[in-house]
Amino acid sequence: MSCAETVPLPAPQVLLVDDDAGMRAGLETSFTRHGWRVETAAGVIEGIARFRRHPHPLVVTDIRMPDGDGFFLMRQVHTWEPRTAVILLTAFGSVPDAVQAVQAGACDYLEKPVVFEVLERKAQEILARVQGTGPEASELVGQDPAWRKAVERARRAAASDADILIQAESGTGKEMLARMIHRLSPRHERPFVAVNCAAFPESLLESELFGHTRGAFTGATVAKAGKFELADGGTLLLDEIGEMPLSLQPKLLRVLQEREFDRLGDTRPIKVNLRIIATTNRSLEAMVREGRFRADLYYRLNVIPLALPALREHVADIPELARHFVALYSAPGRTPPISSDLLAQLQRHRWPGNVRELANLMRRAVALGRGKIDADAVAPLPFEPGCDPAPGASAELSAGLTLEAVEKRLLQVTLDATGGNRSRAAEMLGVSLRTVRNKIRDYGLPPRRSYARS
Repeated sequence: MSCAETVPLPAPQVLLVDDDAGMRAGLETSFTRHGWRVETAAGVIEGIARFRRHPHPLVVTDIRMPDGDGFFLMRQVHTWEPRTAVILLTAFGSVPDAVQAVQAGACDYLEKPVVFEVLERKAQEILARVQGTGPEASELVGQDPAWRKAVERARRAAASDADILIQAESGTGKEMLARMIHRLSPRHERPFVAVNCAAFPESLLESELFGHTRGAFTGATVAKAGKFELADGGTLLLDEIGEMPLSLQPKLLRVLQEREFDRLGDTRPIKVNLRIIATTNRSLEAMVREGRFRADLYYRLNVIPLALPALREHVADIPELARHFVALYSAPGRTPPISSDLLAQLQRHRWPGNVRELANLMRRAVALGRGKIDADAVAPLPFEPGCDPAPGASAELSAGLTLEAVEKRLLQVTLDATGGNRSRAAEMLGVSLRTVRNKIRDYGLPPRRSYARS
């Protein structure tokens, strides 16, 4: 395999269940056009039968159907496959339905008519979180003293009900740690709700967090519960809190202080009882000094500060992590061994993408390995000197290059390697999707369609 070749990732799979033939066909066409493998069912009974024959990692289902409801389907799905992600849809949207859906175990809830781009973005985020394509799949693997100390501090913090701020590099396992804290806390039987503050434009983030009433703005045809309301009684994860716009920070501060908020378009305050865990890969202290983050909000979030070491700071754990990921991505009972030479190479790498980067590499190794995981199975190694992942976009560095030129070149290489998939590029680079979009615009890079046949 030449350095310019990339490994195609398996197509994501989804089961669509809806009695509305038009809605079903429209979503099937959209998912298929975007590279998904799709199976459909016209009702609850058919959906259950299809899932039992072929369990899917994601189910998108209507709530109200003639032969049952989506809640029953969701419970049956989770009986057979607890890790399957479920997104519920309904044309009869209401705030109580939304709260019931999330508290019953749904990963998210959308109202019809559905904007496909919003649905797909949620689906990708949920699959990455639930199915273990990110660092959360490591199950806190590692014995290095620095790593164990960080995990033990988080375990102690779980017993408290104080808000928590986790600051660490991208890919180290911040969300994994947040989920562990929730699982060990007195709130473990209540919802764990996560929202990525960088995944929404500023105009939509406020509604996503706080909800809105019917008619609050153009297009708000029904009332919607925000993430704070959905997490009532449980834990709310505010991922990438450093991306929170300054204009929304006072409203967030009020929720932290008073545990109440107003939906958009409403004047009646809503009381909530929840714990907030915020994560960031940026220095909030530096952002406070630069005037890009409110000092009072930072101090209110930072009640219990936690941190995770970068993978390069606990390299002794790399062999155990590598074996864990190989076992995770292999068929049951067919875990191939990893060569000692490859393990040594892995420990010499700096891992700028941390555990997430290692997980992705081991997933590729499992897909390409033939009975043994060695250097050939992961070729080209992402850290081989002089290896150019894509034609026309050299990854070599030389004296005299500006940081801007290096950043642009790295972004080009990554977009080429992912076929223009911006979400995947953001994950590989350890930055937010919003950052990738802004950099593409700033550097004048070609649009997504230019990569479609590359």
